[in-house]
Amino acid sequence: MKKFNCFALGSALTILSMGSNAEVSMEKITFNGWENCIKLSNGTVELVATTAIGPRIMRYGYVDGQNFFWENPEDQGKAGGDEWRIYGGSRLWHAPEGPERTYWPDNVPVEYKWDGKTLSLIQPVEGNTGIVKSLHVTMDASGTGVKVLHRMVNKNHWDVELAPWVLSVMNKGGRMVVPQEEYRPHPDYLAPARTMVLWHFTNMADPRWTWGEKYIQLRQEPGNTVKQKVGLAISAGWAAYTLNGEVFIKRFPHDPEATYTDLGCNFETFTNESMLEIETLGPLTKIPARNGAVDHVEYWHLFKAEVGSSESDIDQQLMPLVEKTQ
Repeated sequence: MKKFNCFALGSALTILSMGSNAEVSMEKITFNGWENCIKLSNGTVELVATTAIGPRIMRYGYVDGQNFFWENPEDQGKAGGDEWRIYGGSRLWHAPEGPERTYWPDNVPVEYKWDGKTLSLIQPVEGNTGIVKSLHVTMDASGTGVKVLHRMVNKNHWDVELAPWVLSVMNKGGRMVVPQEEYRPHPDYLAPARTMVLWHFTNMADPRWTWGEKYIQLRQEPGNTVKQKVGLAISAGWAAYTLNGEVFIKRFPHDPEATYTDLGCNFETFTNESMLEIETLGPLTKIPARNGAVDHVEYWHLFKAEVGSSESDIDQQLMPLVEKTQ
């Protein structure tokens, strides 16, 4: 069953100070040329979101450690204008993909508030779609866990059908791992179980892919300009990215009764010479007019661990970490 949340955006949003017993700190910083960025930290991990553009989360990583998100050097500190910029980080888009609805530039300031627990980042109404996109970020008081609620609010006077689409742009040089559907023997199970969608430019023979019995892997190869993309229906609801001895795990939902865009995908991945995207999608939803809303929630986790590329390595080194995120 689809759930809709209706609410009205206030005209003024302010940052609220935290209570003395708060374990997650918030501070304003300048980050990559953007002023008034918001940094959240619990002492173990830190997250940075922009307010000059967005809504975008531009950094997620261990304190004083590497950023798991790619930062486009050509876009840092830029704002304004009508040109869509990739920037980097993690963003919220519309699906199905189209040049008019999807690539609305997020180049203007966002409203923000901090209630001592959750950071909310709310963009102005998109001029060509009548949709308001927002991120609501809650960091665990300890450990590495972060909940990111992505919301789309329909400000039009008519219903709008779309799917929320979250694209986390991962830093170069890493490796994505996602699970295959559970193996079940023939002829005990005859129904199809593994949705896989290919684009015109997908090359399954590209050596960056590893099509395993239990897992699919895709390596980001700096300098390789050949683009690759695949869409999947992942009922297990997780994807991982390994980078320099650390592991990012993203948790996301799958509804077997829902309709998903792109021939049934709740997960997609794309890579080029600079980055690799870990993308999740919510169901295709008709959002009611005048403040109807749809939410899509992800959970992020980090671990310090080396994960080999064989399936036995993944079984022994990655899967215990995935189980910890349940």
